[in-house]
Amino acid sequence: MHIPQLQIAHMKPRVPIIQGGMGVRISLSNLAAAVANAGGIGIISGTGIPVEEMRAHIRRARELTKGQGYIGVNVLFAMNSFPETIKAAMEEKVDFIISGAGFSRDMYAWGREYNVPVISIVSSAKLARLAERLGAAAVVVEGFEAGGHLGTDRPLFEILPEVIEAVSIPVIAAGGIMTGADIARAIQMGASGVQMGTRFVASVECDAPDAFKQKYIETVSADDLVLVKTTVGLQGRAIRNRFTEAISGDNKLKIEKCYDCLKACSYRFCTLDSLVTSVNGDVENGLVFAGARVHEIDQILPVQTIIDRLMIEYEAVQEVAKHHIL
Repeated sequence: MHIPQLQIAHMKPRVPIIQGGMGVRISLSNLAAAVANAGGIGIISGTGIPVEEMRAHIRRARELTKGQGYIGVNVLFAMNSFPETIKAAMEEKVDFIISGAGFSRDMYAWGREYNVPVISIVSSAKLARLAERLGAAAVVVEGFEAGGHLGTDRPLFEILPEVIEAVSIPVIAAGGIMTGADIARAIQMGASGVQMGTRFVASVECDAPDAFKQKYIETVSADDLVLVKTTVGLQGRAIRNRFTEAISGDNKLKIEKCYDCLKACSYRFCTLDSLVTSVNGDVENGLVFAGARVHEIDQILPVQTIIDRLMIEYEAVQEVAKHHIL
């Protein structure tokens, strides 16, 4: 099987798959280490958790991977704790830092200071060019099909060629990647690899509670999803539940306690609290972010099985393509 070698800075994973960094407490050391051990690149989400807790998860992931494999940290740019969280992750000598939901110039300077590669999540050729100019090791281009906060209303495969043409650093395709055929399509178009979030939520090793994973399995059609305007100021894709009904339109929910977590907040409800609620197991009264194709998932599987299947599907597409050429 011919799988192109993904290389970002010093990282050369066995498979060209990066696991998406999902907060709050969805992708921590357990999931990140499982993906790294299966040959991909794992990401711990440092968003919405105390810095010391993040440090502990970085160290635990290193133990679980026996110091092998690659572990990065994702932090939402919109968070007030962004600088201290990023610097703490860099002090822990993570393999890389990745950030989205806004654009940070500062993290590139910190990356040079700590000698840690930095990756930006972008949704346009313009931002990709800026990231490269500032010193990005790679960019993740995320289309509208992604879960969580969205930076564009354009589909991935419409944006991807523009970004690939705009930069010379590796481009990682993200948003709605679900199968080996999707990976093959992205790589055929010129992407160096893919980032997948939603598929890894429905994994045995994902740090989310069973109730959260089950919500993914119970989602059977695109009609079960809704776009909500979060207090970050961006649209987010979530699974319909009592909470999304309660915040529909311009409805406001009383904030019991403000964590002062965002640089700019609409205070219409508390995004952090709603994410914590769902990850504590109450998946009806909190936000459950998911990608546009979550309804295609019908099983919770071990990470290794997921990656093995993706590679088998990828190989099948390659075989078909080869026969067509012959």
